[in-house]
Amino acid sequence: MQTVGEACRAVLLAADPPLKIRTARAVARAWRRGDLRHDFDATMPDQPARPASPELLPPNRMPKRGGGSERGRIALLHALAHIEFSAIDLAFDVAGRFGAQFPRSFVDDWLSVGADEAMHFAILDRRLRVLGSGYGALPAHVGLWDSAAATAHDAAARLAVVPMVLEARGLDVTPDTVTRFRIAGDEPSARILHRIYTDEIRHVGFGAKWFGFLCAAGDIAPAPHWQMLVRRYFRGVVKPPFNDSARARAGLTREFYAPLAAD
Repeated sequence: MQTVGEACRAVLLAADPPLKIRTARAVARAWRRGDLRHDFDATMPDQPARPASPELLPPNRMPKRGGGSERGRIALLHALAHIEFSAIDLAFDVAGRFGAQFPRSFVDDWLSVGADEAMHFAILDRRLRVLGSGYGALPAHVGLWDSAAATAHDAAARLAVVPMVLEARGLDVTPDTVTRFRIAGDEPSARILHRIYTDEIRHVGFGAKWFGFLCAAGDIAPAPHWQMLVRRYFRGVVKPPFNDSARARAGLTREFYAPLAAD
């Protein structure tokens, strides 16, 4: 791998979870060292490679999960591990697919996100193994790549939907999840989730930063443009309760999402 485009593609094509983690970390290190050219000569795949397990199911067939019983906590940790595994691909895809449209620091940001997501997945999988499970032991959500596929043609749409809707939702729900794990006496898992939460504020911030960059370049009002893109490309609902303080720390203020919540 000589270019950052080739390196991002290599991460997306790594199916085995340990290989994907190693590749993601190696690419992030190589980029920081200056070993990869700022060149986007490789095409990103339409779909990332996936391991044989977990079985991927539609939302209505997913088992219920919660933070009370150990079985429920394992199911929730597994679902979160799958989100983080998918987030590795999302970070490297946005860098490799859209990096040529942005300054070099765009790649700096998203490869650092990809390295974070690889770390998040690794510590969640390790926690699952301590609890007698592991990634792949349970079914997982089939639709996490849908938003990436829907926005593969448009950098602004990708930034609007993935970090600024999907990751921002994590900021809303994770504090309560941490509390539930602590009430259940699972402090190790609670600490892991809190660590992920603090990293995700920065990730949402990168989305807001680069979305703002595109809007400034096009002399476009950011909040109405974001609302238009979310209505067009996001299949879900932007709904409260919102963690306004964490969202604001990321640069995602209520002027963006409050009008959608009122729809």
